[in-house]
Amino acid sequence: MNTIVSPAAGVAHAPLKIEHPTVEALRMFLRNPSAIIGLLMLALILAVSIAGPWVYPADPFEIKAAPLTPPFTEEAWLGTDYLGRDVLTTLIYGGRATLLVGAVAALLSVLIGITLGAFAGYYGGKVDAVLMRVTEFFQVLPALLFAMVVVTLFSPSLVTVTIAIGIVSWTGTARLTRAEFMKYRGLEFVRAERAIGAKDARIIWKVILPNALPPLIVSATLAIGAAILFEAGLSFLGLGDPNQMSWGLMIGSSRQYVLSCWWAVAFPGAAIFLTVLAVSLIGDGLNDALNPKLRER
Repeated sequence: MNTIVSPAAGVAHAPLKIEHPTVEALRMFLRNPSAIIGLLMLALILAVSIAGPWVYPADPFEIKAAPLTPPFTEEAWLGTDYLGRDVLTTLIYGGRATLLVGAVAALLSVLIGITLGAFAGYYGGKVDAVLMRVTEFFQVLPALLFAMVVVTLFSPSLVTVTIAIGIVSWTGTARLTRAEFMKYRGLEFVRAERAIGAKDARIIWKVILPNALPPLIVSATLAIGAAILFEAGLSFLGLGDPNQMSWGLMIGSSRQYVLSCWWAVAFPGAAIFLTVLAVSLIGDGLNDALNPKLRER
């Protein structure tokens, strides 16, 4: 590395140090207090949901005490629901299903959106027109209503709920991916790849997509929170898997007893709120860290 010498004073300065974009983005993310709070919150929720059943083994559907036992008692720390099930146990075990559905549904949504958006943005023309008409068709449909129809037509299982959420929530990612590909497809480094004979598949997945990833990563992060809310909404309406405990199922099964058993609704509702808040804070932190214009502030 060359040393820079000032021609006026003849003083040697320290060599310029240029940070890698990934290192700079990570440094900016770690300097964001709200993003760190969100990361710690999500890590705690994941730890309780994943390791909790091993530390606190129990059956979430088992009757533990008298129905409607209030919280902060010896029989049940967080009380019992209208059937006498321990709210703490159902809260711990329900986190697994809720977080799993949210993560897998968001992954499915992102995969569909990136694939269709990449083809539309790269090829343009008739391919773009057809794929965007398909995207608009799904976009104008009420997402929750469409998911309800899909779950109703098939058995209400975790797999069905996950697929239903994934196929109704990909349109935003598809439009974002299309815009990114349209921005990059005419740049010099893409034309250079075409000039050396690179195939379309290589240009799409190995040349353009890595450069378009920052906003897509933020979109994927926020999609997890949206998927968790979708799962809670379907379970609240009675369209969740009745054999798998989830936070949405806890709220939905106790909604008729909200006045006499508020804790059975409040605690899973707070868990959903904190999880979505944590994911949103992480998404905002990633947006600030990965967006060059925001990094300059």
